[in-house]
Amino acid sequence: MAFIPPLPADANPDVAELAAFFNETLGFCPNSVLTMSHRPAIAKAFIQLNMAVMANQGRVTSALKRLIAYVSSNATGCRYCQAHTIRAAERYGAAEEQLENIWAFRSHPAFSAAERAALELSLAASQVPNAVDEAIQTEMKKHWDDGEIVEMMGVIALFGYLNRWNDSMATTLEEGAIDSATALLACDNWTVGKHQ
Repeated sequence: MAFIPPLPADANPDVAELAAFFNETLGFCPNSVLTMSHRPAIAKAFIQLNMAVMANQGRVTSALKRLIAYVSSNATGCRYCQAHTIRAAERYGAAEEQLENIWAFRSHPAFSAAERAALELSLAASQVPNAVDEAIQTEMKKHWDDGEIVEMMGVIALFGYLNRWNDSMATTLEEGAIDSATALLACDNWTVGKHQ
């Protein structure tokens, strides 16, 4: 059960206008944003940060950003964000073979060396204590430029915020996210958990 209930989607017109961004990403406004709407300035700042982080600047695709977010959310254990990120990865065109083999990214042929480096960074950066070391940094610089690394770290840091927010708030999962997670994460024994 949610710690703090989400407000109705139309509770704050300014937030609702910005939150339309999520209709493309997820097909609905997330309950996390509707909970942040208790303090509209937080909701608006979060949405703007999300839009900036998820904007495509070049080679870091929307699908890869969502896979990075999924790996990060899985590392922290947030089932709410796992459901959202796997849904968004699917909606943004991540290859089915990648979705099915995300935890074999280190060796599965569906992943390029550059994608492997990015997902390794996501996993290491999402751990406590942080596990990003010189070897991970060196591998990243073989495949990605400084701006691309900043983009990826933006995704990882954004989901660090969301993972803590949603797991602490026990944010209620939306039906669409539950459907995607149930279909795509069955082999990972995914459950809704406290996000009912």
